[in-house]
Amino acid sequence: MPTHRSFPAPRYRVKQAPPLFSMKAFYLAVIGAGVIGYGAVDAVNLLTPTSALSGACNIKGNISIQSREHIYHVPGQEYYEETKIYPQYGERWFCSEAEARAAGWRRARS
Repeated sequence: MPTHRSFPAPRYRVKQAPPLFSMKAFYLAVIGAGVIGYGAVDAVNLLTPTSALSGACNIKGNISIQSREHIYHVPGQEYYEETKIYPQYGERWFCSEAEARAAGWRRARS
């Protein structure tokens, strides 16, 4: 009599739990969050000038992306109209050049 089994052992399959989310859903969530975040930045930027401007507060305090310098722009300067202020990155509005200089910002070169 053989000491081992002579018939094939049953093959058991371990069932894996389905993934909680697919990679497709993950990528869509990341893209969606980026789109929502981008829209929120634009919404804040649209609302900030009107709420931050109290008459004469029209000096734009901008932080340079490359050099991280704090630069302020006054109306009439070359890039004043193109400059956007993003308060969430530390940029702000000033009511006077003296206020901007006191806060450590320098005037933009024309």
